[in-house]
Amino acid sequence: MLQLADIRDWLKSLNYTDSDNYYIGKLDNKKDKSIGVYQLKLGNHANIAIGGIDNTKILEKSVSVLIHWNMNAKETERVALNIYNDFLSKTNFGINDIKVNYIQLLVPEPIDVGTDDKNVYERVIQATFYYEKGVEV
Repeated sequence: MLQLADIRDWLKSLNYTDSDNYYIGKLDNKKDKSIGVYQLKLGNHANIAIGGIDNTKILEKSVSVLIHWNMNAKETERVALNIYNDFLSKTNFGINDIKVNYIQLLVPEPIDVGTDDKNVYERVIQATFYYEKGVEV
């Protein structure tokens, strides 16, 4: 199964930025230039094929990616758009030996969520990763 830590590690491997601050769960003492991956709750059911889990070939992992960058709105937006645009083009790739078919973006662009209490700008990308159960790359 694809986990938050897998997506975090994959994002880190893409070298989007000069950040070494990648998190899942709570961003403790939010460092500038950080990217966090959180579980996104969609609906109240699992998408299971007729016949049950044994017949289900594609699974989903929905996430919210928080880009907590710096006090410059333009730079924060640029980093978020780079990640967003890369998500748009990703198909048939691997994350920790799990075959991901594609990423569905759930928002038309990175969402501006303003600044935190230290005036650091933040953007959020919501997406669902569709991956093949039991298929390794």
